[in-house]
Amino acid sequence: MDARIAVVYYSATGNVHATAEAFAEGATETGAEVRLRRVPELAPAAAIDSNPEWRSHLNETAHIVEATLEDLKWANGYAFGTPTRFGNVTAQLKQFIDTAGGLWEAGEFVNKPATGFTSSYELHGGQESTLLSMYNVLHHWGALIVPTGYVDYDISHNAGGNPYGISTASSEGMPSKDQIKAAKFQGGRLAQIASQLAPLRSS
Repeated sequence: MDARIAVVYYSATGNVHATAEAFAEGATETGAEVRLRRVPELAPAAAIDSNPEWRSHLNETAHIVEATLEDLKWANGYAFGTPTRFGNVTAQLKQFIDTAGGLWEAGEFVNKPATGFTSSYELHGGQESTLLSMYNVLHHWGALIVPTGYVDYDISHNAGGNPYGISTASSEGMPSKDQIKAAKFQGGRLAQIASQLAPLRSS
């Protein structure tokens, strides 16, 4: 399989991180090469320390390599993850994406498949609008958006039925077994599509 998947995410208290790990596992199980990368934290220490779960998660994931533009250039498929902030992408992920203008100008993203995943506190806390906002960038890149849809209805339904991407609600705790299963399925699907599209990149 000629699939190189970059799972690039931001997570404050762990929900998006858990989903990112499931994406990486699903892609790996198909035979893809995978890089799990977190984007740099931008919030001031005072804000982080005001929430013990935020500080704890940041410390626990300090070993995960921070994303670079080289990771985006290396990959031929992307999974981007973010909590929702007022129905939009977090500043941390957006700041990283905004540095990729040079790669966009060079055509690095053309015909590469990409998908998104998110988490909000409430079940209807802006999940779909966050994913659609993220996909605006992918349209500009010329990437090929891979929504969850209802490719496997049971998997999608049991995970909450979001056809735009994997989503969870932190008010319900960490992602459920069904949501992790859906993330693994979508990670594997992304890798398979990346492999099938790879010849378009070399032609």
